[in-house]
Amino acid sequence: MAGANGDILVDMRNIEKSYGGVHALRGVNLSIRRGEIVGLLGDNGAGKSTLIKVLSGAVPYTSGEIVIKGRPVRMRSTLDAIANGIETIYQDSALVPQLSIARNLFLGRELRKGPRFLDRLDLDRMNGVAAELLRRVGISKNIPPTTPIGSLSGGERQAVAIARAMYFESDLIILDEPTNNLGVAETQGVLRFVREARDTGHSCVFIAHNIHHVFQVVDRIVVMRRGTIVSDDLSPRTSSIQEVEDIITGEPVAA
Repeated sequence: MAGANGDILVDMRNIEKSYGGVHALRGVNLSIRRGEIVGLLGDNGAGKSTLIKVLSGAVPYTSGEIVIKGRPVRMRSTLDAIANGIETIYQDSALVPQLSIARNLFLGRELRKGPRFLDRLDLDRMNGVAAELLRRVGISKNIPPTTPIGSLSGGERQAVAIARAMYFESDLIILDEPTNNLGVAETQGVLRFVREARDTGHSCVFIAHNIHHVFQVVDRIVVMRRGTIVSDDLSPRTSSIQEVEDIITGEPVAA
C-alpha cells in the first residue's frame, strides 16, 4: 500500500483547528496518493466534516501545513482548493433551484460560443453534456436537462452535484455522504463514478455513514475519533466491517 513520496497528491501535516476552547482537530496527519480512494469514517463529532472543510478551503485551520503535489499551499477559500485541483461535493451541495440542471452543472464555468465580445452561452452543448452526465450517475428517468433544479427530488439533486464533479475532473474529489437519500440505481451510479475516477488516475475521499458502500469502493480506510486519526491503514480486503466499526466506536478489537 505504501508508495514513493512522488505518489503523494495531498499531504496534510499536523493540522489543528480550534473553535475557542474547543479542539475540533488535534494534530491530524493525512496523506492521499494519486489514484487512491480513501474512506474517511467516524462517529458524529469525530472531526470528519471539519477535516474536509479545511482541505476544501471552506474553513481556516488554526495551524499545520497542507502540501499539494509537493508544494505547500494555503487554503484561504474554496476557490483556492479548486485552483489546486480539489473539488468537494457536500451532502447539501449548493444548487440554485430556479436554474436548470444544465445551468447548475456549469454554474460559474459556463460554456460559450461565437465571438468573445458577444458572450453567448452555448446552451445546446451544455444541455447535451448534462443529459449524458445524468445517465452516467444512474438517473434512469428521462429528465430534460432544462428542468429546474427545484423540481427534483433530494436524491436527484445530489446526483446533479456528483455529475458536476464528473465533468470538471479534478485531481482530488471529496464526496461527503454522496449516497444519502439516493435510490438503488443512483447509489450504484455514484459508486461506479468513484471507481471510474480511480481508473482514470484521480483520487477521492469518500465519507459515508453506510460502511457497506465504503467497503465496495475504497482502497484504504481512515478512522477519526475525537478530532484525531486513530487508524489510517485499514484495508477493506483484510479488515472486516465489524473490526472497523469497533475502531470507530472505540471498542476493543477482538484478537
